[in-house]
Amino acid sequence: MKIYVVSGLGADYKVLEKLVFPAQHKVVFIDWLVPEQDEDFGEYVKRMAEKVDDTEPFYLLGYSFGGIMVQEINRLKSAVKTVILGSIKSDKEKSRLIKIGQLTRIPKYLPVGFFNMKTLETYAVFRKFFDPKNPKVLQYFRFTDPYYLKWSMQRITEWKFEHESNVVQILGDRDIVFPIKNSKPDYIIKGGTHLFPATRHKDVSQLLQSIFT
Repeated sequence: MKIYVVSGLGADYKVLEKLVFPAQHKVVFIDWLVPEQDEDFGEYVKRMAEKVDDTEPFYLLGYSFGGIMVQEINRLKSAVKTVILGSIKSDKEKSRLIKIGQLTRIPKYLPVGFFNMKTLETYAVFRKFFDPKNPKVLQYFRFTDPYYLKWSMQRITEWKFEHESNVVQILGDRDIVFPIKNSKPDYIIKGGTHLFPATRHKDVSQLLQSIFT
């Protein structure tokens, strides 16, 4: 079977490159698309889902914002299992910071120019302060189109979703982006920060071997 994979916001697959997937399956990476001007989230999901062949059974896997994306794709094209790494399985699990963004709609009113490399560098320093054992965050940011970043932040804060039964959630117990206290994950990565697919890749790979049977 194919495992369709979507990485995190602004990230390519470097954060997932050390994961070892079951040898009997074929891994297919779905790249982020640049949203069209004022594109509806549902329409964007449809465009992302076009890369999924649902004429045969398949799996979905998403990391961080990619976890949200694969759950939306799953609503259009049902997977055998949908696995989310460092992500949330319903809008009820949003962090306090994301909920503030939802209530104030701050991401909507920030100018596109705000979402530039300087902002990303500031974010990286901020993350390093609270999460000093993480590798350099910026090495995983490869898709830095400002409009895409602004649009994605809006979609995350606005996202509404009910937990689907075929979704398997894996969280790190030290994740500050999606704190474990807000969720009841199926699997917990001990000592895992938000970058646990890279820093705890052996533990994650072992889980994936049993999940994708």
